[in-house]
Formats: sequence, C-alpha cells, structure tokens
Amino acid sequence: MNQRSKRRYTGKGIGVAVLDTGCFPHRDIRHIDAFHDFIRNRSEPYDDSGHGTHICGLIAATTVGMAPDCHLIVGKVLDQYGNGKIPHVLNALEWVRANRSAYNIRILNISVGTPATRPEDENSPLVQKVNELWNDGIVVVVAAGNNGPRGMSVTIPGISRKVITVGSYSPADAHGPGGSPYRMKEGFSGCGPTVSCIMKPDLVAPGSNIYSCSNSPSGYTYKSGTSMSTPIVSGAIALLLEKNPSLKNWEVKLRLHDTCRDLGLPRNQQGWGMLNVPALLS
Repeated sequence: MNQRSKRRYTGKGIGVAVLDTGCFPHRDIRHIDAFHDFIRNRSEPYDDSGHGTHICGLIAATTVGMAPDCHLIVGKVLDQYGNGKIPHVLNALEWVRANRSAYNIRILNISVGTPATRPEDENSPLVQKVNELWNDGIVVVVAAGNNGPRGMSVTIPGISRKVITVGSYSPADAHGPGGSPYRMKEGFSGCGPTVSCIMKPDLVAPGSNIYSCSNSPSGYTYKSGTSMSTPIVSGAIALLLEKNPSLKNWEVKLRLHDTCRDLGLPRNQQGWGMLNVPALLS
C-alpha cells in the first residue's frame, strides 16, 4: 500500500486557485481544471519560470502535494522572471471571483507581493480586492514576502487584516553557531508589525529547500521562501475543508489559530506558530 492510499483526506472536491507564473502540465499534477494567462493570453497551461509549478506541486502533486485530489484553477500573472503588473493581478482576482462557483474555489493561494511603506497601503487596490474575495467566503492565503527579518517587511497584499498571511521557518535555522539564540536569516521571511501596526504573519510553515515539481514533464527541484510555505498551508486547508466542507473562512482561520505549535519566537516573526496538520485535522 503506498503512502497516498493511506491518507484519509486528499482535498477531494476542493478548488484551489493559484496566481503565479502559471503551471507546467507536469505528469505529477493531474487536476488542472482551468488556466487563464493574463500575460500572453495563451490558452494551454504553461510555466516559463517554474515558480508557479513548484507551488502547484506542493498543493496538488500526486507524490509531493499536500492535497493531491484537489483541483487547481491557475492564473498566470507573473512573467518568466517573476515580475508582474498590478492590473494583471487585479484582473486575475476578479476572474477568480467570477468563477468561484463554477470551480468550487474555496481557497486562493497568492505568492505575489509588493513592498508596503505607508499606512495608506492598507487601502491599496490589491488589499481591497483580496478583502472582497475574503468577504465572498474564499479562504485567501498569502505569502509574507522575503524581505525580513526587519519589522514592517510583510508585503502587499499580506498586510491585509483579513487574509491568512504565511511566513517561513526552518528548524535547521533555529539556533546559530554554538547553540546561540534563534536569529532569522537576512532576506528571508517578512516580519511584522505591518505599517498599520497589525501583527503579521499569522503563522509560519516550512520554507527552506522545499522539494516539488519543476517545469519539465518529470522534473523536480528545491526552492526556498515564503512562496513555498504558503501552498503548504493552502494544501492543509484543502484537507480541512474536505473533512469539514461547511466551515467558513473565518472558522478556518480560527482553527489555525487554535492548533498552531508555538515556537517560542516573537509574535511578529511566528504569528500563532508553526502549522500543525495533525492537530488541524483532529
């Protein structure tokens, strides 16, 4: 009996929208229900970067994914260099909103971010749009960005008070040389408070050297960052929603709050703590 057959929950029936560099039709990713290209208007799934495929694999790949039977709804909003334009992202968010019923989109995974420097950024179009999707009932899961460890380094739209903002943590980095106290790496997980003094991220998940699909038919690779931590959380939520499909998005957020494992770090580094999947599903 393989490991997948032992799983009680696999995300079956749950739609997960992913906005990123696209998704290569990897042999390990079997459920791409929809693909929309906001960059080049191509109709077939592709990924000229590999970043989005890595994220989709962490959510839904048969061998390495958290929820291999969930269904992906993919919007390509970033180019091969990982760059994008805010109008493309806004159009994609509206597309997700318009198609949420058709594809049973319960979760939206966003590993797209731009720096937040002013309190009024909390009212920026990106934050307003993800808040609208949250108000529609979608569980919006957003990366904290990789601009930490200084405070006020969480990116837009992760500064939203409503969405679930995910940072990165690696147990291997918990102590410095000789067992010295934990210190987050430069250029890694974004930390709060936000520019409006809101505690962020909400939680952390593994984000160092994470193994997932690459943009070749049978390839795999390692990547690091909050972009990788975010789909791990999204996949876990897909399992939770398969188990309890009637849960509201605020109830999902509360369940995460109540089940994360406290790492003993400052709240604006770890939020509620580390994602704890067994406790989340118990």
